[in-house]
Amino acid sequence: MSIAIIKYNAGNIRSVDYALRRLGVEPVVTADAAALRRAERVVFPGVGEAATTMDFLRASGLDQLIKSLTQPVLGICLGMQLMCRHSEEGDAEGLGIFDADVVRFRAACREGKVPHMGWNTLTRTAGPLFDGFRGGEYVYFVHSYYVPLHACTAAVTDYILPFSAALHKDNFYATQFHPEKSGGVGERILRNFLTL
Repeated sequence: MSIAIIKYNAGNIRSVDYALRRLGVEPVVTADAAALRRAERVVFPGVGEAATTMDFLRASGLDQLIKSLTQPVLGICLGMQLMCRHSEEGDAEGLGIFDADVVRFRAACREGKVPHMGWNTLTRTAGPLFDGFRGGEYVYFVHSYYVPLHACTAAVTDYILPFSAALHKDNFYATQFHPEKSGGVGERILRNFLTL
């Protein structure tokens, strides 16, 4: 199976690459349009700042390319946020794959520190990315911005308030958490993605 990881100015690309290699696949890290279109699966990872990253994607033409992909695509963390319509982070217009806005956590108490960093549980999981899940599985988060509950929400986590831990629409899947850093649970999610 051919797997491509989108290469752009964002962090965590290497950790995603290592996680996929542990599953026995050899992804290619590329920004080449033809290679991304040929791949059977595409991963859109990301750790970074929304406005700067969207500027880079527009300048390179990757914004239009990502939206046009027809194979399964998995956005991770910032990748998920950029697949949405708009982000409060830098007042950035996103790709608009998901008709949702990304907003900043507002801490309501000492227990609700921002950023949300560490392990938290998934509930209300739905769709093929979460085949075999019963709810309550722990995954790893690092983020200050979130997507509110939405028609495309595929998993929920509660931190300060319930938010979308994952989204799904057509061939586009996305997780706010980092499956590549989420141990056996994250490995199962990546396996499910590979076998869609």
